[in-house]
Amino acid sequence: MPNPSVVVFDVNETLSDMRPVAARFAEIGVPAPEYLARLWFATLLRDGFALAAAGDREDFATIGSGVLHALLAGSQPNRDLGSAVRHVLEGFMELPVHPDVPDGIRRLRAAGLRLVTLSNGSTAVAERLLGTAGIAGEFERLLSVEDAGIWKPAPGAYRYAAGACNVSTTEALLVAAHPWDIHGAARAGMATAWINRDGSPYPGHFAGPDHTLAALDQLPGRLRP
Repeated sequence: MPNPSVVVFDVNETLSDMRPVAARFAEIGVPAPEYLARLWFATLLRDGFALAAAGDREDFATIGSGVLHALLAGSQPNRDLGSAVRHVLEGFMELPVHPDVPDGIRRLRAAGLRLVTLSNGSTAVAERLLGTAGIAGEFERLLSVEDAGIWKPAPGAYRYAAGACNVSTTEALLVAAHPWDIHGAARAGMATAWINRDGSPYPGHFAGPDHTLAALDQLPGRLRP
């Protein structure tokens, strides 16, 4: 497989470390905070996908807030519901990158690859995340499905990213921690790299990745000529 000219990064969970979100749930006094953090994010994605499948769209923050209101309404947080929702969402905006990200990003850029993001979330979240990590300048563009008009994993989202970089999808590689994202990019014609930090098995019902990595800093070695 030829090396890509553009590497397209998913943002949430792929670059950002979402483990601190569970602490935010714990701070508002709800039971099983780690479970609720995972359920919240999975439900947020589910609802975004459902809207896309129906031909509609809504921004990530609006869906995230709506799902939080529904989840927390029966959980008796230690503050009023609006304050509890804001506390969790503010924590989401303050997440760090995974430890393997800065070195991997810098090495990929040093190898001459063009780097962009493609997030189902907002560009503002990616700007803060990458700016805080000191690697925002390594990226050519920060792209969001808000401009694509359709959420990933719809093919149009990946075609939008390739078009924004003036390349075909076959010249791009998507890096993601989510098998559904890998599947969508593969179906759109992109090469793919799955970051599997926790050793989970890859679901057989999705198109498999071209590269499987335990950490992002392994990718530069995979793309050497």
